[in-house]
Amino acid sequence: MFYENIAESAEYIKERCAKLPTIGVVLGSGLGSLVDMMEDKTVIPYREIPHFPQSHVAGHAGNLVIGRIGQRVVAAMQGRFHYYEGFTMKEVTYPVYVMKLIGVKTLIVTNACGGINRSFAPGDLMILTDFINMLGQNSLIGENDERFGVRFPDMSEAYSRELIDKAEQIAGGLDISYKKGVYALFSGPCYETAAEIRAYERLGADAIGMSTVPETIAANYLGIKVLGIACITNMATGIAKEKHSHEEVVRIANESSARLCVWVENIIRKL
Repeated sequence: MFYENIAESAEYIKERCAKLPTIGVVLGSGLGSLVDMMEDKTVIPYREIPHFPQSHVAGHAGNLVIGRIGQRVVAAMQGRFHYYEGFTMKEVTYPVYVMKLIGVKTLIVTNACGGINRSFAPGDLMILTDFINMLGQNSLIGENDERFGVRFPDMSEAYSRELIDKAEQIAGGLDISYKKGVYALFSGPCYETAAEIRAYERLGADAIGMSTVPETIAANYLGIKVLGIACITNMATGIAKEKHSHEEVVRIANESSARLCVWVENIIRKL
């Protein structure tokens, strides 16, 4: 039934769009303003798409927006689904499967996350070079459907080196500063303890968050190239001097979103 549900969702979207996207974008907390740069937009609330999950997290609008950026047709997710909300991993990654069936070949994933690397500061943007899945869960667990991908997909280039190179070149031309690093996935919804952050730091993580990795795994499985860019909204527990709040995370993400959106917009135009 999973494939059939995905196909039904995809058909619903196809019927409402004059042109189908080849690029997908997942917009994290406070980062939804990229859709303001899109032209000829079709806005489809998640609740209207058959079988689509619905997010209830502040800072996530809950729309699939399909439109043009330059000559590229883009499907942008205003809001994603998180494991901590009680969704299954198949539900968390459901939109990526739908994107595959409507023609998406490149996925740009963004998020708001905490900095572990002590050279980082709130407001920094970070290109994801790799991930560490600390969840003990994987979005591909269960029966495999060969119509989507192989049973044991390769993850040696989870984030496309070609897309990373392109993102770096474009950032240089726009004079946008950025970091590069490894992203660790933490289940949430509580923030991490100081002891956990010390452990993740020793494991080689530069930043930590509660999303992105399941979508990255699913996209690689589906043969979709992935670029990941994170907004460092706070320094992680034990490094930060103050306590965490989701409101502060969204505030810093909103402040950084202008730079991130200009960067992503220019990347899309040159794909």
